Amino acid sequence: MTAAVEASPTRFLNDFEMTAWRTFIETHNDLIAAIEADLAPSGLSLGDYQVLVTLSEAPDHRMRMCDLAEILQLTPSGATRRLDSLVRSGWVDRLNSTVDRRVMLAGITEAGWDKLHEALHPHVNSVRRHLIDLLDESELRALGSIFTKVRDALAAD
Repeated sequence: MTAAVEASPTRFLNDFEMTAWRTFIETHNDLIAAIEADLAPSGLSLGDYQVLVTLSEAPDHRMRMCDLAEILQLTPSGATRRLDSLVRSGWVDRLNSTVDRRVMLAGITEAGWDKLHEALHPHVNSVRRHLIDLLDESELRALGSIFTKVRDALAAD
């Protein structure tokens, strides 16, 4: 054990804090599973959908593989594996950069656009049904604020 850990006593969670934590961690998995299940008929996982959305929003609808990996919070090899099935399905292309031969780009294909549009309405309806429409405006603002604060603290670490 390091001295810093020994010098700082553990502040155990009180009942209120424990309820908040456990409800979050238990519900998170169920929420993601429900959204994944609603995407399944389109043939996409939530990770696949995220790739297509990210590429659809990128300039020229393509981006460097390393940038895509960073946005998706994947290692470069994890991003490559994630894209393998999308490339095989014809929804994403891997392209050589015209600016730097060492760089590989990922780009959404016409078939990828079609697949994204096929999944768009079921996905948005799922997110609404399982989360957004269950909350009022103040709860949604609080949720956005909470996860912005958590994201920023994690990025600072």
